[in-house]
Amino acid sequence: MVWRMLGLALGLVLVAAAAAGPLRAQVLLRDADIEHALREVARPVLAAAGFGPDQIRILVIEDRRLNAFVGDAQHVFVSSGLMLRMKDAPELQAVLAHEIAHIANGHITRRAANARSARSAAGMGILLALAAAGAGAGEAAAGVALGAAGSAQRLFFAHTRAEEAAADQSGVRYLAAAGIDPGAMVRVLELFRGQEALNIGRQDPYAVTHPLSRDRIRALEGHAAAWGGAAREDPAAAYWFARAQGKLGAWLQNPAQTLRAVGREGGGDVATLRRAVALHRQPKPAEAIAEAQRLAAARPDDPFLRDLLCQILLESRRPAEAVATCRDAVRMSPRHPLLLAGLGRALVAEGSARALGEAIEVLEAARSRDPADPAMLRDLARAYAGTGQPGMASVATAERYALLGRFEDAALHARRAQDQLPRGGPGWLRAEDVLRAAEAASARARRRGG
Repeated sequence: MVWRMLGLALGLVLVAAAAAGPLRAQVLLRDADIEHALREVARPVLAAAGFGPDQIRILVIEDRRLNAFVGDAQHVFVSSGLMLRMKDAPELQAVLAHEIAHIANGHITRRAANARSARSAAGMGILLALAAAGAGAGEAAAGVALGAAGSAQRLFFAHTRAEEAAADQSGVRYLAAAGIDPGAMVRVLELFRGQEALNIGRQDPYAVTHPLSRDRIRALEGHAAAWGGAAREDPAAAYWFARAQGKLGAWLQNPAQTLRAVGREGGGDVATLRRAVALHRQPKPAEAIAEAQRLAAARPDDPFLRDLLCQILLESRRPAEAVATCRDAVRMSPRHPLLLAGLGRALVAEGSARALGEAIEVLEAARSRDPADPAMLRDLARAYAGTGQPGMASVATAERYALLGRFEDAALHARRAQDQLPRGGPGWLRAEDVLRAAEAASARARRRGG
């Protein structure tokens, strides 16, 4: 795992989102620990909806405004603002139940079919997530490019009131089946009461894409009242919610504020995690490392806490220790692409010929599992360059630029790669894929211009 600016490695996912006002970039926040925590929080809701825990990914976008949306049949997105505003796990589970219901009820499938019949993806307001990690310390992470006019985008992605009613009913059913109080969904909607009276530019995106009304809230209140069940305690969901929210807040909020909130010692795992992040951001490396080490010792089988310690060590310029710690994380979860990418990054930072050779193996393994991670591709290019393989370095660089949406630069490096690699070989074919993507992007641009 790596954090750029806000400490979050970025990836690329095809998503659909809505903006309440002018077009704005949004950063897709990627962190192995937070994504695992959200999967655990969502687990009972997914089971109630008939999905396995790995069928739908829950990802976070950096946006202070309150929003949640589905991108396709495999991804649900929640804004950081909404994540930090939730009071407990049931409220977040209510949000997820509603969004998962849109997937289960086929609303997204129908919209995707409509999009395919359009002249171009941009013409229907599809959001192409070109999320990319920053290239170095202090470089702002590139964001999600919104590819259509705001009004058209709102029209395309706004759910109808009928869809909202159906998703509400299904979501309540999922919550009840999981033993979660459906009243949590009412509490979430109360956050948006009065939004429809605001100018559209001042509304939170959720209110734009999910029509609100008194009737809708009254209907949900009726569903919740009719449940008649008793909510079951779920300590696991409560813990993982606190961990995801706590870690996200520690990275996004003022570190001094975080330290005041948790105190200087004690308070359990989540408090220790938040202190480690806040101290690292101040920066107070020795104290941050001590807190992260204490946390890893308290949960010795948790790979994500090893990943955090690895990152703090690496960014504190202790690459050899970071490599050893990242190895522990990968040993515990050997197929996790973000953990593999973290080990590869530490090996590149160590910089020896042996380390760079191993970095190529590790990063190629990460690429095979998550090929749309620009941070990993940057490190892979550095490893290839450091081992005297400029052709493969150009391939990785071309792929990274393609994910950034910089197709002219991508094509330039792809051609450079093909000039140096055997025709028809694996690297040459990867470069050819980039060239085809660049040509397709150029054709779309010409059609829009025409």
